[in-house]
Amino acid sequence: MTKYIFVTGGVVSGLGKGITAASLGRLLKARGLKVAAQKLDPYINVDPGTMSPYQHGEVYVTEDGAETDLDLGHYERFIDEDLNKYSNLTTGKVYWNVLNKERRGEYLGSTVQVIPHITNEIKEFVYSVGKKTNADVVITEIGGTIGDIESQPFIEAIRQISLEIGRENSLFIHVTLVPYLRGSEEHKSKPTQHSVKELQGMGINPDIIVLRCDEPLEKSIFHKIAMFCNVKPDCVIENITLPNLYEAPLMLEKSRFSEVVCRELGLDTKAPDLHEWEEMVNRINSARSHVVEIGLVGKYVALHDAYLSVAEALHHAGYYHNVHININWIDSEEITPENVDTMLSGLDGIIVPGGFGSRGIKGMILTAKYAREKRIPYFGICLGMQIAVIEFARNAAGISDADSGEFNELCRNKVIDFMPGQSDEIDKGGTLRLGSYPCVIQPGTMMERCYGSLEICERHRHRYEFNNDYREILSSRGLTLSGLSPDGRLVETIELPDHPFFIGVQYHPEFKSRPNKPHPLFVGFIREAADYSYNGQSSDTD
Repeated sequence: MTKYIFVTGGVVSGLGKGITAASLGRLLKARGLKVAAQKLDPYINVDPGTMSPYQHGEVYVTEDGAETDLDLGHYERFIDEDLNKYSNLTTGKVYWNVLNKERRGEYLGSTVQVIPHITNEIKEFVYSVGKKTNADVVITEIGGTIGDIESQPFIEAIRQISLEIGRENSLFIHVTLVPYLRGSEEHKSKPTQHSVKELQGMGINPDIIVLRCDEPLEKSIFHKIAMFCNVKPDCVIENITLPNLYEAPLMLEKSRFSEVVCRELGLDTKAPDLHEWEEMVNRINSARSHVVEIGLVGKYVALHDAYLSVAEALHHAGYYHNVHININWIDSEEITPENVDTMLSGLDGIIVPGGFGSRGIKGMILTAKYAREKRIPYFGICLGMQIAVIEFARNAAGISDADSGEFNELCRNKVIDFMPGQSDEIDKGGTLRLGSYPCVIQPGTMMERCYGSLEICERHRHRYEFNNDYREILSSRGLTLSGLSPDGRLVETIELPDHPFFIGVQYHPEFKSRPNKPHPLFVGFIREAADYSYNGQSSDTD
């Protein structure tokens, strides 16, 4: 039978439940188990797709096109398994499903209530990921903090699951904060005790308690929490803040985390093979001190989590090239013709990531022009590719009013626009191209040199496309359409052949980058940025 592990959080939010769950997934996979992971989010949005990045960070997109919580990115990066639409559930989606079933008469006239109808919907979803993936272990993280009103139906649902499958097939891990009072120079266990008491009042007794702390804990804290929270002494695990989050699995395993989990679940496994992961962490920690300055020019830079996967992918490529990546977070709204040189000087590479809406677009276009003319490595992702096309059309192809239909519906020269047949479905939730799509790369391009292949599949999340009416004129002026959809209808990537590195892609390669397997486009981008850093200019060779 599939084993189910539930990860909850207490005291405060932002404790790193997602990193704890992801680290455990990596450890269990290293023991030879097939692991699946999912996140249950209490907010009432159906998914985070229409939420501002300032509200909840980036939207992470799975292979099958689900718009999900950013914690799923941690799961994929750590466990290195593709997740799917069964990996993220929200309160909004639960009620949406239940109300649709009620309208169809599936409840046979029953009064629809939180128990059993809402909790049954949650349970069905939790069970589904194990069935769909045939996993040995399913790790389910419950969003929010114990005591939140919104999360109560989820807590009740996982309590029922534990009863249905038996405690021998389920495990509860509670992540809490142990604050350090500098005035008295001591850690305090009382917040953890109160959080566990709250959880017990909802019918759940945690099997393992993970203690988030900034300073190493005294032994007395472990004994006190074990005694007052009714768990075994070795089931209290320290989770100390680390400078490199990829050290977390190794740090947790020093406390025999996965061994304790397997023992409590009755899983007979081999010792974890963490050789590759240890090598990667050692490579990260021993990287030479050379710093490559990357400018990330976006409209949501006030919250770095809005570009979490992009930042991680940049660091992955830095690990590969044995250099440190310093990300300069640059608000595109602040870039003007008068200050663009000052704002972007000293950068070794520039990346313009995805986004929606017209705010900050002028600064991004100035950025693309600066990178193109100064021959600084440029990498445009989704919106960043569209920006590059608009800038090239205006300043290199002589189409001075070139724009996107997203920013200017009345523009005569929409080099970026809805494709034919797409504009009939203007509803915000219905027109995004989501999930994995194939792309055919043109031979002899920088794209081919980066990928080493002419056929790829990448994840998309966008509404507007390159307008095919402008293919001929832009190509004739020097823009290479280096990647197309298999039927040739959609332009997926562009590049400048006479530039050391100037690539724009309509998709989101950052979602497929892993710390031990960096994405080839980020590898190519950082290679050229490092060359620019060393030499003051990029090399024109691969």
